[in-house]
Amino acid sequence: MKVCTDSCLFGAWIADKIEKKIIHPKRILDIGSGTGLLSLMLAQKSNAEIDAVEIDQNSFLQTKENFAASQWDQQLHAFQADITNWRSSTKYDLIISNPPFFENDLKSAIQHKNVAKHHDALTLADLLNLIKKHLSNEGNFAVLLPFHRAEYFKKIAGENHFYLIEELFVKQTPHHSYFRSLLFFGTKKETIISKELVIKIDKNYSAEFNALLKDYYLSLTNN
Repeated sequence: MKVCTDSCLFGAWIADKIEKKIIHPKRILDIGSGTGLLSLMLAQKSNAEIDAVEIDQNSFLQTKENFAASQWDQQLHAFQADITNWRSSTKYDLIISNPPFFENDLKSAIQHKNVAKHHDALTLADLLNLIKKHLSNEGNFAVLLPFHRAEYFKKIAGENHFYLIEELFVKQTPHHSYFRSLLFFGTKKETIISKELVIKIDKNYSAEFNALLKDYYLSLTNN
């Protein structure tokens, strides 16, 4: 799976909370890690041990290669497994996931893309059950979702006694509608912070986007 701007934004958004010491995770679980992008981004801002679980073999192999090529290899651990059957005695302080997006939408002819992008392998309800299983009592979790799935997810998260702490709504330009929601949850009720982020203004990356991504993009081009 290709690296997407919204995935980079999601990783930077969570890493920023670690860098600013809003959260202090010692163990992190990345569910559906793809090529390991999110884990690598968090490793740059944290000393946490990070377990990355990916079902697709080719993506898993890419994850292993990317981890080995990085300076954070000692804290990064890749597993090829179906997360629904994965066994771990560890309870995680932070769980992150960029889960299957397109429930009930048109599918690709390429099966591994269906697994990555559709709900057959992991529904949002399944994801919440897995988070309940692996999250520590005072842990946090974050998900990246299409904007139109956010309200549904917040509803079922609440039914599972998770509380929304922060949400970030993302649009491509000021003239576009929101297309992604970044959601951050905890196990204790707090005042909800709601913000928006515009990726580009007048064909240039916005100041907010630049601030989050400057430590990860080799060059932030204005085009």
